[in-house]
Amino acid sequence: MANDPSTHPMFRRPAIFAPFPRLVAAESTRHGGISPAPYASLNLGKSTDDAPSNTTENRRRLCAALGFTPEQMAWSKQVHEDRVRLVSEPGGAEGFDALITDRPGILLAVSIADCTPILIFDAQHNAVAAIHSGWPGTAARITEKTLNSMRDQFGTRGEDCFAYIGTCIDECSFEVGEEVAVKFDAAHKRFDKDKGKYFVDLKQANAAQVLAFGVPENQIGISPYSTVLNNDDYFSHRKEKGITGRMMAVIGMREQ
Repeated sequence: MANDPSTHPMFRRPAIFAPFPRLVAAESTRHGGISPAPYASLNLGKSTDDAPSNTTENRRRLCAALGFTPEQMAWSKQVHEDRVRLVSEPGGAEGFDALITDRPGILLAVSIADCTPILIFDAQHNAVAAIHSGWPGTAARITEKTLNSMRDQFGTRGEDCFAYIGTCIDECSFEVGEEVAVKFDAAHKRFDKDKGKYFVDLKQANAAQVLAFGVPENQIGISPYSTVLNNDDYFSHRKEKGITGRMMAVIGMREQ
């Protein structure tokens, strides 16, 4: 990681957003925090058995490195569904897996540890979205629904958007049964005869929803990293058998 100029030990900044100096967008790693194993070290998840004082300090560190405070964050307790929250002020909610806002000074945050984070920036309206999309959310087309909500609320158009499909469980690690595979298009799954299982590509399934909204392909960035294969840098719920920390993907506009 040290050789990548777009990174900080605590996070990676998606290169797709580099042209926009007022925009803050990042995906945290597992480095630079104070949590002990098995949450070592930058655990940002409140739903784990890590000490709350650790996750509070870790969130403070991440926000400070990005030029925000924890009091400027907006989040929701995620439920693997397809509801989108229109955020007008910082703070928490429950029951939403996607957040949208056009208000500067608010840092939208979703929590992840194998599910796909999607960050979207509407450069015309200075509106942003943060999406948590596991397989249930992807199958329920939460990314498509979030973009439609941005269109309804802000007038967002595909050609004005830049999107990042973030680090998650990779296709070669995401083995599922037929009851899950049936929910995905043929283009985003394959059947392995030897294992008798399907493998689903969550990154491409979400990217397809972004493309279908009209976002140009050259305005979409896709993380080359995997929570499973790059477990030294990222938490993986599946690889670590549920006893692990949580990363965050965050996005917001700095105030003028």
